[in-house]
Amino acid sequence: MKLYRDLNALPDSLRAGAASIGNFDGVHRGHARIVERLVAQARAVGGPAIVFTFDPHPVRLLRPEQAPPPLTWTDRKVALLAELGVDGVLAYPTDLNLLGLSATTFFQRIVCEQLRAKALVEGPNFYFGQNREGNVDLLRQLCRANGVVIEIVEPLEVDGLLVSSSRVREAIAAGRIDEARECLTRPYRIRGMVTHGAARGAKLGFPTANLEAVDTLVPGAGVYAGRAIWRGNTWPAAIHIGPIPTFGVHAPKIEVHLLGFSGTLYGEALEVDLVTRLRGVQPFANVEALKTQLAKDVEATRRLAGIGEEGE
Repeated sequence: MKLYRDLNALPDSLRAGAASIGNFDGVHRGHARIVERLVAQARAVGGPAIVFTFDPHPVRLLRPEQAPPPLTWTDRKVALLAELGVDGVLAYPTDLNLLGLSATTFFQRIVCEQLRAKALVEGPNFYFGQNREGNVDLLRQLCRANGVVIEIVEPLEVDGLLVSSSRVREAIAAGRIDEARECLTRPYRIRGMVTHGAARGAKLGFPTANLEAVDTLVPGAGVYAGRAIWRGNTWPAAIHIGPIPTFGVHAPKIEVHLLGFSGTLYGEALEVDLVTRLRGVQPFANVEALKTQLAKDVEATRRLAGIGEEGE
């Protein structure tokens, strides 16, 4: 599936079908429910299923100080949506001109003239147009007036709470990666550049890739079992996020130990899935006590995040 960033470049084969407009940050299970209905509506009207999303998130332009850290980068979002059956994704380059359109003008220009949508599928908290003036009630009116089928999909609950990007973000920030994983369609993934560190892990017998320049939300401090992805290959990985109190390091670090990997990753981009949280960050009385715990972490990672397990 191809990603488009220009409405004028969108081929006719991706117009005149069913569309859903939104940020789809994280592509959680609530989004999956919307996409399921989107695909069904696309089949019903005999056209493609397309997602219209925004890059960057509108809040980054309107209220940058309130902009939350993203849960996914655009290419990752596209890949996740493709897995759910979407035929195309338009990541519109958000600008003030777009955000200044009234709700009615946005509907006419984007939905009717550009996408030529025959059906729209949205959640109940959908807002559109300048200052979020348009809601689902107005959307229903506009769809009815223009002969567009409209379906509003009820939100999904997991463990008695609504699934939303905000909930996922809160869980990840607090280190509750297991809760986040229950809400997401895939394990939470971060990416960054591998840089030189203090080589403490190698000296202990557990060499790590030090990850910097992570462009999505960094999980709360803890030790996690996960998987590292590099150049199409995957390794089980034990991940430390946070300070390193045993060595007096207070600045938060992201260190990834790839089980079974040999070689160097310096200067390379590395992606990491977080499967489950093993424990919190804690100081150890001495290096031997730390090494004993690291060996336990590695064994737990091998058991819980082995290649081919659920989640990938």
